[in-house]
Amino acid sequence: MRVLLVEDNATIGNAVQDHLLAEGFAVDWSMDLGAAKMAVAGGHYDMILLDLRLPDGSGLDLLKSMEAQVGTTPVIILSAYDQISDQMTGLSIGAVDYLVKPFGLAELTARIRRAVKTRDDRSCRLPKAG
Repeated sequence: MRVLLVEDNATIGNAVQDHLLAEGFAVDWSMDLGAAKMAVAGGHYDMILLDLRLPDGSGLDLLKSMEAQVGTTPVIILSAYDQISDQMTGLSIGAVDYLVKPFGLAELTARIRRAVKTRDDRSCRLPKAG
C-alpha cells in the first residue's frame, strides 16, 4: 500500500514514516503544500495522511484542491487542532477520518487499514438491478 504523508514536523514525520515502513507500507513524505501537490499530481496513492498546519498554507486548502485528482483516495487528517468544529470541517471537505495529535501509531495503522478496506468494499459493490 502506498501512502503519502504530508507532515512538516520532522519528529512526527519520522515516527510515522518509520512505523508505516515497518508495517510494510510504501511511504512518500512531503513537508509542505508545494511538495504534496507535486506528489499528488505525479503518482497514485492508496492513502493520504494530511497535517493541517503547514509552512506554506493549510492542509484543508490542499484537500479542497486535490478533490478531482485523488478521486477515491482516502484522506486521514492528522492535526493538533482538537476542536470538534475543526474535525467537522475536515470531514465535511472530504477527509474520511481525523486523528488529533498526539496519537498512537498502532491506532493510525488500524484507521488506515479500515479506511482502505471501506473504500475497497464500496468499489466492489454492484449496483442494484432497477
